[in-house]
Amino acid sequence: MKKHTWTIILILAVLNINAQKRKEFFKSPEGVFYVSSDLHIHSVFSDGVVWPTVRVDEALRDSIDLISLTEHLEYQSHLYDIPHNNRNRSFQIADEYVQKRPLSIVHGTEITKPMPPGHFNAIFIKDANKFFGNDKEPLNFIDAINEANNQGAFVFWNHPMWEANRSDGIAKLDPIHIDVINNKLLHGIEVVNFDTFSEEAMQIAIENELTMMGTSDVHVLIEWDFNIEKESFHRPITFIMSKNRTMKSVRDALFNGDTFIWYRDLIIGKSKNLKQVIENNLEVISKGYEYNNRKVEILQLEFINKSVAPISLNYIGDYTFHNDYKYIELEPKSSKNIFVKTKKIENKIELEFEVLNYVVAPKTNLKTIKTINIQ
Repeated sequence: MKKHTWTIILILAVLNINAQKRKEFFKSPEGVFYVSSDLHIHSVFSDGVVWPTVRVDEALRDSIDLISLTEHLEYQSHLYDIPHNNRNRSFQIADEYVQKRPLSIVHGTEITKPMPPGHFNAIFIKDANKFFGNDKEPLNFIDAINEANNQGAFVFWNHPMWEANRSDGIAKLDPIHIDVINNKLLHGIEVVNFDTFSEEAMQIAIENELTMMGTSDVHVLIEWDFNIEKESFHRPITFIMSKNRTMKSVRDALFNGDTFIWYRDLIIGKSKNLKQVIENNLEVISKGYEYNNRKVEILQLEFINKSVAPISLNYIGDYTFHNDYKYIELEPKSSKNIFVKTKKIENKIELEFEVLNYVVAPKTNLKTIKTINIQ
């Protein structure tokens, strides 16, 4: 592995790629970087249908900062046509191809076993070939998980809700999962995979302090599965809330559980993480007490959505609105004027909202309070 891979800087500034500006998905606070990632993708070196360089070009086009080609250890469907003995080859091709462009690639692999235990991704590995024994056969599950941890990998459970493994679509823990969690060998779990979102997996993450992950698990062209022209049908993205731009910091953030997921119109993650997101992406500005050029006890507010995802608000306070009901829908990167009847002139008010598309636990939405200083 190239030494620079572990220290490469993730460039999050505005850049030109193929004559396009890189997208800023969400505003982050000063000193925090929201690293966009897709850490579960495949190429022809397992059961995907594209060359590794295509995955690089797709990620650049989608303004993704970090990817991992997680090829199956046990399943190489194109091995007859692309014979190879080096299980690091997919990563090497992509890493050599990306060069100095604004994308980082972390070395990963997928441990592929029948359920239980199922499929697991290990990223930040050093050598995929070591997941095979002297007989050239893949290691058994426990040995493979131990090898991943010995290499310093971040290990997460893939699609625990997959209906091919769980006919009811319900993510649940078997004894082997409990064992690897108790032994600190498992660090994350996919709450979102491809086109599925599992509240049960989310509950497992909360109860066991596992990092919440969302991935595309793409096998074909990303454009075939996700239409990037439609914001609501983008690939699932895990945003890693990193303290700086180094790979060490990104890795630390994953182990600390500092992530949130953008899936369709939903923002999914731990409450403390989503509070930071909404605080930095929903702004409410006072425009004073005036309506139709008259001084009144009706306060005009401008609601601003700075993110690429919609914000769906349900007001749960005591005030009423002059033109609207309690529901406020903000389109991506948009603003809207709302008139609040405060009954008397105030210097400051607080508005409490339930954010209907921000999910912090099963059947539970984020709540936020906006404090507005009135001009």
